[in-house]
Amino acid sequence: MRKSFLLANLLLSCFATGFAMAEDWPGWMGPKRDNQWNLETAPTSFPAGGLKPLWSTKIAGGYSGPAVVGDRVYVTDMVTQADAKVDNFGRKAFDGTERVHCIDNTNGKILWTHEYPVRYAISYPAGPRCTPIVDGQMLYTLGAEGDLFCLEATSGKVVWSKKLKQVYNTESPLWGYAAHPLIDGDNLITLAGGEGSQTVALNKKTGEEVWRFGTSKETGYSPPTIIEAGGVRQLILINPQAVNSVNPVDGKPYWTIPYEADNGSIIMSPVRSGKYLFVGGYSNRNLLIELGSSQPTATEVWRNQAKKGMSPVNVQPMVIGDIVYGCDQSGELMAFKIASGERLWETSKPISARPQGSGTAFMVKNGDRFFLFNESGELVIAKITPAGYEELARTKIIEPTNNAFGRDVVWCAPAFANGSIYVRNDDQVIRVPLK
Repeated sequence: MRKSFLLANLLLSCFATGFAMAEDWPGWMGPKRDNQWNLETAPTSFPAGGLKPLWSTKIAGGYSGPAVVGDRVYVTDMVTQADAKVDNFGRKAFDGTERVHCIDNTNGKILWTHEYPVRYAISYPAGPRCTPIVDGQMLYTLGAEGDLFCLEATSGKVVWSKKLKQVYNTESPLWGYAAHPLIDGDNLITLAGGEGSQTVALNKKTGEEVWRFGTSKETGYSPPTIIEAGGVRQLILINPQAVNSVNPVDGKPYWTIPYEADNGSIIMSPVRSGKYLFVGGYSNRNLLIELGSSQPTATEVWRNQAKKGMSPVNVQPMVIGDIVYGCDQSGELMAFKIASGERLWETSKPISARPQGSGTAFMVKNGDRFFLFNESGELVIAKITPAGYEELARTKIIEPTNNAFGRDVVWCAPAFANGSIYVRNDDQVIRVPLK
């Protein structure tokens, strides 16, 4: 009896440890789309000799991050004979093949690949932008030219697919389809473009349209975001002309506030603290909205104020309490009070010695510290508080293989799971243990 009891406790302990170690990163920004990594044993420093990958798998070009669930890693790329490492603002068409890879999490072996032909005519055409989404037994991917797929996660078999440009009679945004879709209940919500269909909700099991909403001259790049305010769930949809709130069930509007994006560039998802909702974008745009407390309403507080808030481009900001932290278009990490927009501090140190336009460092919070993966392929551990930025450790984990604004960059949001960081460039995807 005692042996059985001890065995049961031992097994329970092993299972509990296993579940704790196997935290998944099933899509953009993690399980809750909040860039929070909850591993209790994350390091505060790095070994003197740096970090070594557990495995490295050959892939091709792209900006899309990996998704990690259980013993599988999912990542997308694009292969072509054309020069895809071009940092320009034009549309030069060429043919290629987009691919979806399923990789064994233990050894990096590719288990299956789904591929399809694609014709690119976008700026920065290295490959797909959107992180795959794992939802139960299904995998969802969105390519740079609007090829949307639902695949069986175990086999790669196509369940359904849609070519968004054809279905909704539109063209790709200048920088491609880059707004990560959102799974909400039985629906997949994605930016589509076109007349009356700037955003659409599709049944995630069948691909059938549930509702459509909005028209905008340009599609934009801001991922759909759900909040609870005014006594209801609100789906916040930002396009280059407006910030909109709709009912996520049927797409019916609650409120709208005009927004004027420069060059169609609105990329971030809104961030919210209490009654405030903040949006910012290229060319020093910023907008603070106050949400209604008892009804789904909203009013503008301030907009486009010099030296207020921030204007994010490549990196999604994060709110902690009433402070917003993020990378401005200037290439500086900064903090500001959400209500007033007052900047508390700014620094280029996580990215480079001096500010560089569109400087990029993806942020993930773990306990009382942050892990930042910068565009030079470095992983940085830091404390980031209202008082300032304090760097604890830095090490290089991967080479930048693309270019932007005359410098070498790797622009890919990493995944954190199983005590490791998963990250890619245009040559490989790697798993690097951090414990």
